[in-house]
Amino acid sequence: MTADRPISELFVQQRPLRSLEFFPPKDDAGVETLRQTALALKRIAPDFVSVTYGAGGSTRERTAQVSRLLRTEIGFTVMPHLTCVGHTREELNGVADQLHAGGYRNIMTLRGDPPKGQTEFVPYQDGLRYGSDLVALLKARHADFCLGVGGYPEKHPEAPSLEIDLDNLKRKVDAGAAFITTQLFFDNAVYYRFVEKCRARGIRVPIVPGIMPVLSLKQIKRFTEMCGATLPHKLTKRLEAAGEAPEIVESVGNEWAVTQIRDLVAHGAPGYHLYIMNRAKAALALAAGLAA
Repeated sequence: MTADRPISELFVQQRPLRSLEFFPPKDDAGVETLRQTALALKRIAPDFVSVTYGAGGSTRERTAQVSRLLRTEIGFTVMPHLTCVGHTREELNGVADQLHAGGYRNIMTLRGDPPKGQTEFVPYQDGLRYGSDLVALLKARHADFCLGVGGYPEKHPEAPSLEIDLDNLKRKVDAGAAFITTQLFFDNAVYYRFVEKCRARGIRVPIVPGIMPVLSLKQIKRFTEMCGATLPHKLTKRLEAAGEAPEIVESVGNEWAVTQIRDLVAHGAPGYHLYIMNRAKAALALAAGLAA
């Protein structure tokens, strides 16, 4: 099995990278829809794509299925997500071995959210408690893994303070993470301050901004509440003015994201990661806007 190129080598090229995130659908019909979405998105030639990961056997299997589809059928460089949720150490080592044997060399390494119905994360049996533990385990198992980790420009909702959150992030980098992808944000000043604080902490790896084009005001309010991000007043007012007209809402969201990305790239961001919710239309509209 041919091994993927480490994403860390792409960052060395000193050009803005573009990546997309997919999530595994719940059924076979959804997989076929995702296949068509991925084929449509092939034309914008992302440098790599990621596939999210959920606890539970069927969800894990779907993640593996979607990763294979995107890698072998579509030809993308695929970065599967892996979390600590619901896994023993032995199981995590087994997943790592399977991914490595399958040619995957890039993994998005996350602690994961507490299982549904729980408010506090509790390690599974003899599993891992922190994302930094998972980074260390994967690097010890296969030193050639290139590992990405998550960063929260506005602080992880569970962290007592941004300073403590930055300390936790540095532990993940010190354990072997090669780059950071941020949670979504809508004010670039938040990202720039975050990068400054990271650099002051001695975190030197690339910090990729995560961008989500708004498709629905109700949806984006729910997402921002979950991850602790804020919606700028100006953006909220524009979305409210669009009302229930989805095409206008998407146009507003696309314009905002294009403006964000142009500014980020102009200020030296190493690229951008698009949270597209398995929607080709939003990503294609963004690509067209950025090409204009």
